[in-house]
Amino acid sequence: MLVRDAGDAWQIVMQTDHGDVAGQLVAAWGGEGFRAPARLASAALAATRHDDGWAVWERRPRLDPDTGAPRNFLGVPVAPHLAFYRAGVEVVCEEDRYAGLLVSMHMSGLYRQRYGVVPAGPMRLSDEERALADTFCDQEEQRQEALAALLEVSEEERWHDYALLQVADLVSLFCALGDLEGGTASGAAEAVPTADGDSVRVALEPLGPWRLGATPYPFAQQPLTLTMVRRLLPKRTWPDDAAFRADLDACPPETVRIYLQG
Repeated sequence: MLVRDAGDAWQIVMQTDHGDVAGQLVAAWGGEGFRAPARLASAALAATRHDDGWAVWERRPRLDPDTGAPRNFLGVPVAPHLAFYRAGVEVVCEEDRYAGLLVSMHMSGLYRQRYGVVPAGPMRLSDEERALADTFCDQEEQRQEALAALLEVSEEERWHDYALLQVADLVSLFCALGDLEGGTASGAAEAVPTADGDSVRVALEPLGPWRLGATPYPFAQQPLTLTMVRRLLPKRTWPDDAAFRADLDACPPETVRIYLQG
């Protein structure tokens, strides 16, 4: 879950709903100076499904034991994270091998500082967690090499599309965790891949509630309208995880629209 303090409520965006936003970003990619993926449908599917493994954990989400607030996605332990994410990779691979390749790269990349493609700091892991993560990454990287060979994917193609997936992931996170509703969120997407094989910084500036300006503008549609599903869960002190889950289950989802323009 992506959890943002919204005053009297917690704004909660499920990981799969975050994935839907990422998929919309990739599907609309290809403004002047930017190149849409050659396998656009597969790349967009990868972005949409890159966090599907989280659906297992989100069936029984928990509170943060230190704060009593809904537990954000960064607070989930490594071992279950690896297990449910591998299951997600397997399912996507069965549907679309190229999408599965990109989702596998995304997952191993989380534990490899996103391969240096976009800025990412090292994870703070115990020795035991690091050993688990390294084994997982080694196995996934073997899968990636086999899939790339089978699909005859060039290094340039898959790393361009991997970089785009990272950008879509991070921009979607920004949409869920920034105060777009208040019209105050500003940020940037770093190392955004360009058509000539280089990369640029895309600034994201507020233009009003749920409106962002992107400079330079990387999308083929102008303006671009995104939809994001969220829940606004009124704050209270929950006695346990079960009480929290009951309130969350009863909280109706709502769809908001986010507008991007150059």
